[in-house]
Amino acid sequence: MKNITLIIGALYGMSSVVLGAFGAHAFKKILSVTDLQIYEVGVRYQMYSALVLLIIGSFLKFDSGIEKWVAVLMMLGAFFFSVSIYFLSFQNVWQVNLKFLGPITPIGGLMMIISWGLLIYTFAKMKF
Repeated sequence: MKNITLIIGALYGMSSVVLGAFGAHAFKKILSVTDLQIYEVGVRYQMYSALVLLIIGSFLKFDSGIEKWVAVLMMLGAFFFSVSIYFLSFQNVWQVNLKFLGPITPIGGLMMIISWGLLIYTFAKMKF
């Protein structure tokens, strides 16, 4: 679990830099200002999640189910949150209705919130 968490964290970090660069350059020409701001929220939260995954992957031992759920929920939550935002920000450009993805974004956000809560619980139980 430790290796998966670190690999996914590094993958999320790398891809958020790539996607952020596209947003700052190529997508700036095709997305509206509002859609670009929405897109950038997805990039930002993906990077936050990448950093969290790298930190917990480095420091947690993953010897409890709760520690594993911290990582799993952060990975899945970041994916659902950011990817749904990326697609929603492009729906006007692609001229397709992707409103059905709207509920996916808060589900991803809720997963990240639960992950943070479990992380707080994990830290509270730790003996330093």
